[in-house]
Amino acid sequence: MKNYAYTIVVIVFVAFAYFFPSYFISVGDYKLTAFIVPVLQVIMFGMGTTITPDDFISIFKTPEKVGIGIAFQFMIMPMLGFTLTKVFDFPAEVAAGMILIGSSPSGLASNVMALIAKANIALSVTITTVATLLAPLLTPLLMKWLGGELMEVNFWAMMWDMCKIVIFPIGLGVILNRFLPAIMLRFKAILPYFSMAGILYVITVITAAGQANLATIGAMLFVAVLIHNCLGYFMGYYAAKALKMNEQDCRTISLEIGMQNGGLASALAVQMGKAATVGLAAAIFGPLMNVTGSILASIWSAKKPD
Repeated sequence: MKNYAYTIVVIVFVAFAYFFPSYFISVGDYKLTAFIVPVLQVIMFGMGTTITPDDFISIFKTPEKVGIGIAFQFMIMPMLGFTLTKVFDFPAEVAAGMILIGSSPSGLASNVMALIAKANIALSVTITTVATLLAPLLTPLLMKWLGGELMEVNFWAMMWDMCKIVIFPIGLGVILNRFLPAIMLRFKAILPYFSMAGILYVITVITAAGQANLATIGAMLFVAVLIHNCLGYFMGYYAAKALKMNEQDCRTISLEIGMQNGGLASALAVQMGKAATVGLAAAIFGPLMNVTGSILASIWSAKKPD
């Protein structure tokens, strides 16, 4: 039950946001969606404080494995998201949200699941780091290519937004961790708790903002997101197998592909001014992948990699 405690809390808050959305949309004259981007920036800053030179050295130790993980990350999930928009008849902006979550990098949750699953943790952390740093270029590019017919996508504006949300905060975190390690050590002690609270905030607020749309298409969107998530695990694992990667690395690739950074996708939806539509798939994907990822990691944890 401990492994699922956070997910249960998320589900409870999402339920409250769905049935009582007015409490999670604004406080006085302040819209709560306005705080989503700053929250994500702090989380990305925190990620920057954990990045060390060893993370980049790992790239050169196993460049082919990292390259495979990155290639699969930005090929499998975007194309799955695009394909599912053709299968499910969602409104254009909701469909664009499916492509957005698919075009986002993996998140820190995949590193936790890799630990539980007895996967290659160093490879998991390296892929997550590199994918996150490449996302400001690749995510807008994929959205323009795959989602451009569903909604207007301004490549340069999205790229700039992602630099503000991802690159600048991570860069600041790396610099401060290098020159003020003692102060950053205290910050890193509370980072996991802030990150969990921040993601909870993002998912809850997006759910409340999109409640009307969820009431209409929520069940079908849930099914589509579940398929997207599970096919990501499946295709990531067997694509790695086809390339003759070992069991530990196959588990790593599977989790990296199947688990996306829902918080980042939500923040981008907010920057577009479309949290109630484009942000819905990400709001569902986040808590759902924690459930499926925990189940998959628990199954693998019972079996030692060959």
